[in-house]
Amino acid sequence: MQPFTALSAAEQVAEHLRAELLRGSFSGTMPGVNPLVAELGVNHKTVKAALRMLEDEGLLVNQGRGVQRRIALPEDHAPPALRVAVLAFDLVARSERFMVELCHLLEESGHIPFFPDKTLEDLGRNVNRVARYVKKTEADAWVVCAGSREVLEWFVRQETPAFALFGVRAGLPIAGTAPDKVQPFAEVTRRLIKLGHRRISFLSRREIRLPKPALSISAFLDELETAGVVTGEFNLPDWEENPEGFKRCLDSLFEHTPPTALILDEPFLFNAGFHYLAQCGLRVPQDVSLICTDGSPEFSWCQPSVAHIRWDYRPVVRRIQRWANNVARGKDDRRQSLTKAKFVEGGTMGPVRGD
Repeated sequence: MQPFTALSAAEQVAEHLRAELLRGSFSGTMPGVNPLVAELGVNHKTVKAALRMLEDEGLLVNQGRGVQRRIALPEDHAPPALRVAVLAFDLVARSERFMVELCHLLEESGHIPFFPDKTLEDLGRNVNRVARYVKKTEADAWVVCAGSREVLEWFVRQETPAFALFGVRAGLPIAGTAPDKVQPFAEVTRRLIKLGHRRISFLSRREIRLPKPALSISAFLDELETAGVVTGEFNLPDWEENPEGFKRCLDSLFEHTPPTALILDEPFLFNAGFHYLAQCGLRVPQDVSLICTDGSPEFSWCQPSVAHIRWDYRPVVRRIQRWANNVARGKDDRRQSLTKAKFVEGGTMGPVRGD
């Protein structure tokens, strides 16, 4: 039998603090004695003794009375691997090319990315359900894809670091990134108006139109109003986000005074919209112009070419990789960034047909 050695209270505290230092829980300097006493629930003498042990090991450098100790981790110390949960909006999003690349980059950095069993759509995008699910899922960090304002506000209040990939994150103290579509949305709308379109409907995800339209949606509405078009639900309809709800929405739009142009959010909706118009005997773009708010590798096979908004996913996934590395090192990274997006006019956009 191996001899049993009981650790003193100071040694137990030193062991705990050593593990936290190597895990990256502290960055730059060590908290003072008083905060550690309050957090650990031990006396001042025990904390001071534990800190001296860590100084003797070289993990901390005493910088004099009244100055916090400097953290001095070994040069060959690698930041710990994070379990990064990627909370996708739906199952379709999990198979997107940028999602695959994101997981590869996180793995290259030594992290462990994974998709939880549920998506935001599975959870009904309900804040309470999301909260319960996240709390019972073991993860060191979360990447939240296309989160609503309410969902992202909840993540901001949690101790576990979170990153907002897309979503309504403007003004929130949370790290995030997305393509900057404000100017491209304005360009799309101006181009449609120049081609004679006045009846333009935009079918978008609920999160970017309610309770308040996102900046990109506002750019679309602003351009219509500048052209003298009175905007309303026809331009930004409310619809139930499933195949049946999508069809019901289009049936309603085309029942009386049909739109001459449709802007559809994401490639799978574009494909569904194209299929719907074909079933109705409507030609693209002769009868209805069709624009997608994102690009897709599949579009390179399409004739006519697809009018869409193109953006490079690589800066987006690299930003998340850097954020995860910063979190692993104990850095509080809440910077938000935008990547450039460009409107690509394709053959699915044309002038309004004269009656």
